[in-house]
Amino acid sequence: MANDASTKAINISTIHTETVIDIPFYDVDSMNVVWHGHYVKYIEVARCELLESLGYNYDAMHESGYAWPVVDMRIKYVKPVRFKQKIVIESKLVEWENRIKINYTIRDKDNGERLTKAYSIQMAVNVVTGDALFESPGILRALLEKSLDKAGLS
Repeated sequence: MANDASTKAINISTIHTETVIDIPFYDVDSMNVVWHGHYVKYIEVARCELLESLGYNYDAMHESGYAWPVVDMRIKYVKPVRFKQKIVIESKLVEWENRIKINYTIRDKDNGERLTKAYSIQMAVNVVTGDALFESPGILRALLEKSLDKAGLS
């Protein structure tokens, strides 16, 4: 069997980003704890940074003919995040063949303590027909290979 682009295994374990966020006053409640709904916003910022690092931001997705709506998300709150705290969100691509699954770990920037774990799952949808794809489009594979080649990891 030929080892071409369609059969070559892609090791995505190295595809990750770290995003730093300073917690603003308007994201906390009267106890100076971040309201739980804001975690989704922080994860979205981190997800966008990861996708941007692959050259596949939301504009590029649309231009390639696909939308990638979030179809599942889970957040496990381990410890509260507070006003003025600096957090680091590590985003790691863990699945790509049939969907995009990204794991997130939110840590305190100063001491590295884990505060939150989460994941999000996105599924490709053809923007013209609205049909869901049950296999990720080739553009994603090509961009992953390009990203790994650029990093010298292919």
